[in-house]
This record gives sequence, structure tokens and C-alpha cells, in this order.
Amino acid sequence: MVAFGQVVIGPPGSGKSTYCTGIHDILVELGRKVVVVNLDPANDQLPYKCGIDVSDLISLSEVMDTLKLGPNGGLIYCIEYLEKNIDWLQTQLCKFKDHYLLFDCPGQVELYTHHKSVKNIFAQLLKWDFRLAAVHLVDAHYCCDPSKFVSVLLTSLSTMLQVELPHVNVLSKVDLIQQYGKMAFNIDFYTDVLDVEYLLDRLQDDPFTAKFKQFNKALCGVVDDYSLVSFNTLNIQDRDSILRVLKVVDKANGYVFGDAEKRDLYSLMSSAVGAEFEYLKTADVRERYMDEDEESGEEVDVT
Repeated sequence: MVAFGQVVIGPPGSGKSTYCTGIHDILVELGRKVVVVNLDPANDQLPYKCGIDVSDLISLSEVMDTLKLGPNGGLIYCIEYLEKNIDWLQTQLCKFKDHYLLFDCPGQVELYTHHKSVKNIFAQLLKWDFRLAAVHLVDAHYCCDPSKFVSVLLTSLSTMLQVELPHVNVLSKVDLIQQYGKMAFNIDFYTDVLDVEYLLDRLQDDPFTAKFKQFNKALCGVVDDYSLVSFNTLNIQDRDSILRVLKVVDKANGYVFGDAEKRDLYSLMSSAVGAEFEYLKTADVRERYMDEDEESGEEVDVT
């Protein structure tokens, strides 16, 4: 039986567990059977009811104590152990055959950028007929710092290429975006990633990054050449914001085209062609979380 779900990834503190809690409550409200799977052996304080917990198989604290490893090395060991004992995960998942799955994953970035164990685990889930989409959360405040935003773009791109799943990048905590300073451009520039080289002038304003002009230009060129990265915005406290992200994820993993819920032809065709206007994706963010000065930030002409 085909099962649908999300693998929730992102750096530490980006709001993965909070996202799982919020999306779980919305899905239950919509009438879906949902189970949250904690794949982070370092996460011992879960804000949600956990159906499957990797800590029942292996614990980071025990690995660190026994093998005298640090947190990063210990976490890699735990994920490699899970990969080698993937039958344990299959047995646990068989208990929830008719459920929508939320996989709360570790926050260590290298697990998704170049280490292969997480990729192999996801690949095995696909072989078991799970239809998954990766939801990659990053803090929205990185938009306020050009050098950090370029780093986020490179990390997101590397993760997309390595994980090899339908991918939804999300700027989380967008309601707090103004607390970290003014953005160089309006919010659409950052969500649509229109032309990263426009950030080069901003990078040169920083004495540290200015001396790496050619290197920065090459990095921006990599992102533009692939032209894969874009972002959706999320305020986990706002129901409408969660539903907009859920709509994108349902399209990415194919749930919207399944038969688990009643759907009409209009909703299916809207999802297929992306009927929502690009402007409307960020209209709520501009109206609710940005003042007039920031909303009228520098326009970018890419024609």
C-alpha cells in the first residue's frame, strides 16, 4: 500500500520539531491519520506525541559515553547504525500502514550535504513504496545578511542534489524577520531567488567578504546556473501559512493526486499548473510582517 509523508530537515534551531507539531495538528484537523517518526537520536525532549522513536534503537548520549565520541561524531555513528539496522525501522513503520508520516530528522548539515547514510535511508523508504517530499527549513532572518543568505542557498542546493527527493525549501519564523535588520531587497527576491549576483554589491560592503569578490561571484553563479532553489514562507503560528506550505508539499509528494481524500477537478488542475499567482505567495508576509519602508525595498529588474 502506498504511503505518503514528509522528511523534515534543516539546521539546528530552524524549527523542525515545532513544524512537525504544527503540521500534525493541521493534518488531524483535516481528517488524516498521522504519525510522527523521530529520527533524531539527540532529540530527547519531543513537543509532540511520537509514534516511532529512533532512541528506542540507539541513543546519542549512550553512544557518546560508550565510544567517547563528540556530539557530531556520535550522531553520524547513530545514523549509520540506523542504516545498518533498517529492518527495525521497517518493522515499526508496518504498524502504521494507513498513516501519513512525518519524519523529524537530525539537524547536522553534513548528513544531507555529503554523507550518504541519510540518503540511503530515504532511498530505502522509496523502495518500500513511501511517497516522500523533503521539507527543508531555514531561518528567515538569514535574508537580512547577504553572506549568510548565499550560504543558505548553497546548503539548500547541495541538500537538494544529495537527498534526491522532491524538495520544498521553507523560510521559517517569517513573523520574526524584521527583528534582525532590514533586507536589501523585497521578500520576493529571496523567495524566488531571482538573480543572486545582485547580492554581490552588498557583499562588497562588508570588508571581510569584499576581498573574495571573484570567489563570491563564482558561488552565486553556481546557484544561478542550477536554478533549482526557491523558498516558501512559514509562520508556524498562522494556520493559513501552514496550509499554504502543506498545499505545496502535497503537490510535491503526489498526495494531492491520490484518492485518500475527496478532490474535485478544479483543485487537481490548480495543483498541476500552479494556479496561485507568484505575487500572492508572499503578499501575506508583506502585509503582516513588514513595514512600509521594508516592503518598498529595492526592486530587482531581471529583464
